[in-house]
Amino acid sequence: MKKQRQLRIFPLLPLVFVSRVHSFQITPFHPTTRQETISYHSLHSFSLNVKNIEDEADKKVLDTVIQNAATLKRTHEQEDHDDSTSLHTSDSSASTSNSTSSLSGTTAFRHTRYGSLLEEVGLSDHQSGGLKSLESLPTKRIVSKNEVFCNRELKLGNIRAIGFDMDYTIAQYKQPAFDKLAFDGAKEKLVKKLGYPMKLLDVEYDHTFWVRGLIIDTQRGNFLKIDRHKYVRVAYHGFTRISSRTRKDLYSRFFNQVPSFSEKQYVNMDTLFQFVDASLFASLVEMKDNDENEFLDFKTYEEIYRDVRECVDLCHRDGVIKDEVARNPEKYIILDDDLVPMLKRFRDDGIKVFLLTNSHWEYTSVAMNYLYHQADVDPELKLKNEWTDLFDVIVVGSCKPAYLVDPYLNLFRCDPQNGSLRNTDGLFEIEALGVDGAKKFLSKGKIFQGGNWKHLTAMLEIKAGEEILYVGDHLYSDVLRSKRTLGWRSVFIMPELPEEMETFYRLKPLQKKINDLRKLRDELSVYGDSLRLTGHPEDDVEIEAKLKTLEHDDERIKVKLTAMTQEYHEAFHNIWGMMFQAGYQDSRLAYFVANYACLYTSKATNLGLTSTKRAFRTNSGMLPHDSLLYDDDSSAFHI
Repeated sequence: MKKQRQLRIFPLLPLVFVSRVHSFQITPFHPTTRQETISYHSLHSFSLNVKNIEDEADKKVLDTVIQNAATLKRTHEQEDHDDSTSLHTSDSSASTSNSTSSLSGTTAFRHTRYGSLLEEVGLSDHQSGGLKSLESLPTKRIVSKNEVFCNRELKLGNIRAIGFDMDYTIAQYKQPAFDKLAFDGAKEKLVKKLGYPMKLLDVEYDHTFWVRGLIIDTQRGNFLKIDRHKYVRVAYHGFTRISSRTRKDLYSRFFNQVPSFSEKQYVNMDTLFQFVDASLFASLVEMKDNDENEFLDFKTYEEIYRDVRECVDLCHRDGVIKDEVARNPEKYIILDDDLVPMLKRFRDDGIKVFLLTNSHWEYTSVAMNYLYHQADVDPELKLKNEWTDLFDVIVVGSCKPAYLVDPYLNLFRCDPQNGSLRNTDGLFEIEALGVDGAKKFLSKGKIFQGGNWKHLTAMLEIKAGEEILYVGDHLYSDVLRSKRTLGWRSVFIMPELPEEMETFYRLKPLQKKINDLRKLRDELSVYGDSLRLTGHPEDDVEIEAKLKTLEHDDERIKVKLTAMTQEYHEAFHNIWGMMFQAGYQDSRLAYFVANYACLYTSKATNLGLTSTKRAFRTNSGMLPHDSLLYDDDSSAFHI
């Protein structure tokens, strides 16, 4: 938060705090006295009603303060919106987290944050009757950790069907307990079935070492964080940091060749599930490099990773995870009171709702029954699968991303009583049923396994991909594929987002200093060019001296800037830094989120905090030339 300006009125009177929020807090010295926030317009009447102010001299002082406050208000009214927003960290919706103004009419208009703007564009109250809705706006734009953020404009009113992934989307898991099931199960398989060293059984799972958005180089045993331009900013070999020089030699110094990081050897860590793979692989890389083990000596890094992936994947299929979660769902699954009301409201508002998950029926039934009943109920009630009434279509074992790209995958009908499968003729069967074919097809059962997107859209009776909104946690399988291939609208779920936001909000002062120092370096570079181009520096002692001083100053700023940037990134994560930034650039994760996720948020039920008529809008982005011109404090356009 930026430092507030203070004006004293007298020892017995309050302090007047003037902030860029365009309101003023009257705060008595006594610590138990309640704060009252009043706007500038009210200060005039306040001066006539404040108790204990009877002396005319005191009143004159107060009048002076009011005038000064008004001047300060006008001065800062158009400054950056840094102080016109605040981070709200409670579980309530941003739209309801702040009480509305009790002002009305002309008074309300004068207190709005947009007052001067509306005056200038002819929308003020005395010009055109005013905007009556402004009476209810809070003094700040409250940003909640449950906010739904927009990359591409979207009107929920145009959406006819909303689909959800299950794992890490509808069903959020407790960490590290849930991942340890796969981690410990895969360790057992690697050692007892594939012959890996017994030492591996002693390795403990540490999910805090990893962040989403990294890339695994399976050929070299490396873990990379890259920016949007595919430049590797941070690299580790196993759990050991790779030096800057080695990192550049490996990934930057290719003649006429730029690594795309889409080659077969690279694996993207786009979901929290992959933290298990990364931990096991890094542990085995360290053992291979540092231990004398003949078994590992004859294994390549790539072969080790394939074994890890196979064993982790097997844990999801053979009951190691499913059976334990079924026995103790409360130990692994996070309950969300908003889930069922959200799904019911979508259907009540005429939106079709579908579940599309890679999990098979047995596990899907376990997780969804627990989420629906908010408890581990008896087997007889579980068999009723009452939660299925929340959905129009349910597809398990979908094999995404193949489901979204392969039109030839077969669709099977799933029996909810025992999980058995029956063949369907898919699209041909729906067409053969004639009028209302989709409804007749679904009347035989709405739970399926496999199939492809053509079956889904036919059952939902939807023709255009842009009428479907799909919500998932996997950047590639859920978001990128559905958006790029089918034109579906997308919502990306990031449970880590609230912590990232809180750290960002807390470090705003440091970030501003870093940005300002970078601007200063840029201006010094421009100044240096002007010196070099004015004549011949090598023949001009004065210019040469200025350039040496400039280089010295620039080096000092660079050293300070490096230390401050390191401090900034380590506050987010002491190894990988900020998720959405790599160095000074957007990270690869930020690039893909911005380009393929229409919306993103921390949990699926945040969508339930908005109405189905909500219109999401983006802020206009700027290229560097626009950004420089837009910054009034540091730019002047020279024609």
